[in-house]
Amino acid sequence: MTPKNTICLWFDKDAEEAATFYAATFPDSKVGAIFRAPSDFPSGKKGDVLTVEFTVLGIPCIGLNGGPMFKHSEAFSFQIATDDQAETDRYWNAIVGNGGQESACGWCKDKWGLSWQITPRVLTDALAAGGDEARRAFEAMMTMTKIDVAAIEKARRG
Repeated sequence: MTPKNTICLWFDKDAEEAATFYAATFPDSKVGAIFRAPSDFPSGKKGDVLTVEFTVLGIPCIGLNGGPMFKHSEAFSFQIATDDQAETDRYWNAIVGNGGQESACGWCKDKWGLSWQITPRVLTDALAAGGDEARRAFEAMMTMTKIDVAAIEKARRG
């Protein structure tokens, strides 16, 4: 059954590779139908992979091989809530270690330029607490690339 709302992500030509990586990296993720172009199109030939249906942590997506004219930006990201440092490290290392790049405050980009926020729940809980606890956690986060759970917990306590 086709979902009513699906995120469409534009790729140059690597939607199938990206979808396969996401499915192997995140639970409740899979690659679905792959559709090939019925004829030539501006960025490809008849028979090339045109779209790939996939899910990332249960979120339905379509990867469109549309060519090089549009790039991903930080204006869109997947935010992945993690339960501990091991899970944070696993996702961060998978993305960055597969040709991605680190950014600030728990953000990183995969090798296709898609942005990810690998966010431990301890951080979002601290920010939701408000007051000095939130300020201390926020200030600690601002110094980090990958989020350090122990450092956030220490900042929460003051």
